[in-house]
Amino acid sequence: MKIGLDTNVLLRLIVGDDAAQQQVAIEALERAELVAVSIHALCEFAWVLDRSYRVGKPDIAAAIRRVLEMRNLAANRPAVEAGLAMLDAGGDFADGVIAYEGQWLGAETFVTFDKKAVQLVQAQGGAGLLLK
Repeated sequence: MKIGLDTNVLLRLIVGDDAAQQQVAIEALERAELVAVSIHALCEFAWVLDRSYRVGKPDIAAAIRRVLEMRNLAANRPAVEAGLAMLDAGGDFADGVIAYEGQWLGAETFVTFDKKAVQLVQAQGGAGLLLK
């Protein structure tokens, strides 16, 4: 079977705050021929780890990298890597993904009200514009 994961499955798998659900998640992933994890699910995963579980950015990055190691994983790896680069630089995973996908869609400049995001995009060689 080829499956697409909801964020709550990723959370149970990595956080392990419900042992029974974690085991069910592990078994489902092991049986699957393909495990599709959308960039949206990973953005939500990073946000929930940060906001609800108060996990630090390095540990969020490590958790996402653990997901990427799954043998049967299908994901938009360039977008995930852009999110991880932003996370590793101290920013938000979603900002890195948004900047990457905007560029992929033809945008030349990442535009935001978030000063830190602009600084991090620029530090990584991208064009960023802070709206005031």
